[in-house]
Amino acid sequence: MNAKSPTATPAGLRNGAAWVAHALEAEGVDTIFGYPGGAIMPFYDALVDSNLRHILVRHEQGAALAANGYARASGKVGVCVATSGPGASNLVTGIADALLDSVPMVCITGQVATALLGTDAFQELDVFGMTMPIVKHSFLVRSVDELPNVLAEAFRLAREGRPGPVLIDLPKDVQVGPAAHLPAHAPAEVEPTPAPADAALAEAIAAIAAAEKPVVYGGGGIGIGEAVEDFRRFVEATAIPTVLTLRGLGALPGHHPQFLGMLGMHGTRAANIAVQESDLLIVVGARFDDRATGKLAEFAPFARVIHLDADAYEISKLRGADIALPGDLGAGLRALAAARSDCDGWRQRCAKNREKHAARYDAPGQDIYAPALLKRLSELSPDAVITADVGQHQMWVAQHCRFSHPRNHLTSGALGTMGFGLPAAMGAQFACPDRPVVLVNGDGGFMMNVQELVTIARCKLPVKMILLDNSALGMVRQWQELFFDKRYSEIDLSDNPDFAALAQVCGIPATRIEQRAQVEDALVELLASPGPALLHVKIDARANVWPLVPPNTANSHMLESNPNEPKAESAHALPA
Repeated sequence: MNAKSPTATPAGLRNGAAWVAHALEAEGVDTIFGYPGGAIMPFYDALVDSNLRHILVRHEQGAALAANGYARASGKVGVCVATSGPGASNLVTGIADALLDSVPMVCITGQVATALLGTDAFQELDVFGMTMPIVKHSFLVRSVDELPNVLAEAFRLAREGRPGPVLIDLPKDVQVGPAAHLPAHAPAEVEPTPAPADAALAEAIAAIAAAEKPVVYGGGGIGIGEAVEDFRRFVEATAIPTVLTLRGLGALPGHHPQFLGMLGMHGTRAANIAVQESDLLIVVGARFDDRATGKLAEFAPFARVIHLDADAYEISKLRGADIALPGDLGAGLRALAAARSDCDGWRQRCAKNREKHAARYDAPGQDIYAPALLKRLSELSPDAVITADVGQHQMWVAQHCRFSHPRNHLTSGALGTMGFGLPAAMGAQFACPDRPVVLVNGDGGFMMNVQELVTIARCKLPVKMILLDNSALGMVRQWQELFFDKRYSEIDLSDNPDFAALAQVCGIPATRIEQRAQVEDALVELLASPGPALLHVKIDARANVWPLVPPNTANSHMLESNPNEPKAESAHALPA
C-alpha cells in the first residue's frame, strides 16, 4: 500500500478496499468507470496500487452508461463506481438500462459506515432498497468477512443465465477494515444453461416441416446468448425468411438473402407483412415487445408460435407459445437446423416484397437526407461499432445501417435512454481499442451527457461522432405532428450551441455541413481522422421517420407519410 495514504493498513496487511480491487482483477476486469467521493475514497486509494485502469468520467451517469457500452461491445462484465448519496443515485438510469437490455454489470457504490446506517448521515441513501427493482441482486456488505462471497456472487449473477446488473453497496468501515486474513479471490463458476427438451425440439421440427409460411423472428437474446453463429447456420439450413428486432440487428448480416429487415413500429414493410401473414413464428431470443408487435391482439394472427429463450419467464408472458423451448439458444438452434421447410413460393414472395418496398435514397432537394448519409456511413465503415442515442436518428440507424454482428450495434432498446450514445461509445472504444467506433447522435440526446466530450478528449479516444441536428426533439415533434394535431409543445431546440465550436473548445476537431454535396468528403475525412472527431450535420427539422405503425395499431397498417398532408410535402418519406 501507499505509505502516505491515511487509509493504508499496516505493513504486510490489506484493507477491504484493497481486497476488492484485487478481486476485480481476479475476475478479469481491466477497466472501470467512476467518480470519487467521500464514502468511496478508500477504494480510490486502493486503486493507486492496483493494475486496474480507472476512467474518470465527468458525471456518474456517464460512468454507468460507459460501463454499459463496454459490456455490450465486449460481452464482458462492465464495472462502474460511485460514492454514496447523489453519486449512487446518478448511476440509477444506467443500471436500469442494463437490466432492461440484459447487460452484465457490477456497480460498486460507497456507503456511510455501518454504525451510521439509518441515521440520515451525510450523503446516506438506501441504495440497496432504491436499486432492488432494477438489478438482478443488491448487496449491502456489513463486514469485511462477507466480501469473498459477495464479490463472487455478484459477478456470477451478472453473467449467469439472462445477464444483468448487480449492485454492491460498500460501507466505508468495511473498506478500511483489515482484510489480510481473507483468501485470494476465486471467481465462481457460472452454471451453463441446459438445452431445451428433446421432445419439444422434435415437435418443433415437425411444426417447421408442416408450415407453409414460416418466419423466423429473432431478438437481442441471440447476441446475449452467444448464439449468433448457431442462428446463422439455422437460417442457412432452413432458408426461412427472417425478421429481427432493434436489439437483434446484426444476428444476420444486412445483405443476407433471407433477411427482410427490422419488424415493428419503424420496421420494413416486407418484414411486417411477412409476420402478419405467417402461419408459424419461430421466435428466437425475443420477447414480443410492444414496439415490435404493435397491437398485440392482432400480431401474427394466423401463426402458431415456437418460442426459444434462455429466460423461461419470457415464454408465453405476452403471447402464448404453442411449442415452448426454454434453455440454451445455441443448443436449441443446432437441433432445429435439422428441420426442413417446403416453402419456396413463400420465400420468393417475401423476397419480392423486400425488393418492392426497399428504401429509396433519392429524396429531392439539396438538404442532407439522413437515411442516405447513414447508408453511406455503413458502406464506408462496414465493421464499425455504431452506437446510437434515442430518437429519430436511432431509427434511421436501425433502418439504414448494416451490421455484421449484434455487438456492432449498441443502442438503448427497452428503456430508451436519451444520453446513452456518447458515454456508451466511450465504453465501447475502451472495450475495442483496435476497432472503429462511431457515435450517431441527435442534438437532444447529445446534450444530456455532453460533458463526456471532455473525457473522450482527455483519454484521446478515437471515437468518431456524427451529430444529426434538426434543432428539435425530433421524435416527440413527429408524434405531436401526427397524433396531437400539430400542437407542438416544448420541442424547440433552435437555441442549440454551435456544436462544432463546442467540440473544438473541448479539444476535439469538428466540422459542420449543411448541403448534400458535402456528405461524401465529410464522412471520408471523419473516418480517416487519427483521433476523436465530430461531424455536425444540419438536417431538415420537418424530416420524419418512415414507415411508422401508429400506436395500438396492427403492424399491417403502416404510414409512409403524414396522412393529413399532401404527399408532395413529405420530401423525406419513403415510397408508398
